[in-house]
Amino acid sequence: MASMCEDRAMGVFAEDGRHRVAVLVRHGLLPMELGIVHRVFGQAETAGGERLYEVLTCAPEPGELRTDADFTVNVRYGPQALAEADTVVVPASQQDYGDGDGCLSEEMARAMAAIRPGTRVASICTGSFVLAAAGLLEGRRATTHWRSAEQFRRLFPAVELDADVLYTDEGRVLTAAGVASGIDLCLHMIRCDHGAAVANEVARRTVVPPHREGGQAQFIQRPVPEPRLSSTAAARAWALEHLDRPVTLRELAACESMSVRTFTRRFREEVGVSPLQWLTRQRVERARQLLEETELPVDRVAADAGFGTAASLRQHLQAAVGVSPSTYRSTFRGAGSHAGMAGAGAGR
Repeated sequence: MASMCEDRAMGVFAEDGRHRVAVLVRHGLLPMELGIVHRVFGQAETAGGERLYEVLTCAPEPGELRTDADFTVNVRYGPQALAEADTVVVPASQQDYGDGDGCLSEEMARAMAAIRPGTRVASICTGSFVLAAAGLLEGRRATTHWRSAEQFRRLFPAVELDADVLYTDEGRVLTAAGVASGIDLCLHMIRCDHGAAVANEVARRTVVPPHREGGQAQFIQRPVPEPRLSSTAAARAWALEHLDRPVTLRELAACESMSVRTFTRRFREEVGVSPLQWLTRQRVERARQLLEETELPVDRVAADAGFGTAASLRQHLQAAVGVSPSTYRSTFRGAGSHAGMAGAGAGR
């Protein structure tokens, strides 16, 4: 699977250095999904407090749009905002549900045609229906809300739908499964554009986990422990404090006074992945943070993140983001400065 983190040449910036994000909405829009894009991208800043993104809301025709709630939204911009955007995000609409024929309305077709070739395009929830109807997902892997998966497959058989994941990244085309995973996808794009440090700061301000892997399951059987059933949160907290050394399943289970078998089952039910998959992802994130924020040698980064050797770190980082530790460090050194980002994009 291609990854935006591998394709940094897309970094086109406005004259003031900010990356333009256009949110394309329609009648029946879900206000929460619109707010997610503005809130998450709007909080991304340089170390000096300069905003990294300019976010605009646009519609096929400017004016008042109905939402799925009991209020309307007055949209100021039309398709011209799409023609000038570096990233276009299409949230869901109430119009996406029902017995649609998989075709765009004339006005939506004109709006999608205004998007410049090479622009990064993303959808949230059933906004994926728009991308698919516009032909952007054909032959690609994509996701949508699990409740709409059957309808999506019927309408767009040429798309490789994976309704079991939070989001997909196919290079310049990305899709998110639903409302909350829209936050994950926006953070993922910020992480790819400006590095883990910037994305993590946005996550802290938004009070959400800094990173949920796109391949994590949409539906988690027990997101909140049932009464009188132990959580695995203490084991996760303990593991994060001991990433620099080998961590075994037996030790994690002991933190919760469970058998390994019970702990493994409970962990997957609560988190959506196995303990070892989660542990590897946390180590990758720790390595990325150290590569971005410190001058530690790669061998030391590997040790502190719990990979043991530089070769192991290289293998896992390559699998996660498609680059070596040295390339990752040089790319994100000084991330958050526009000059540094433009140089990184041009040099790849």
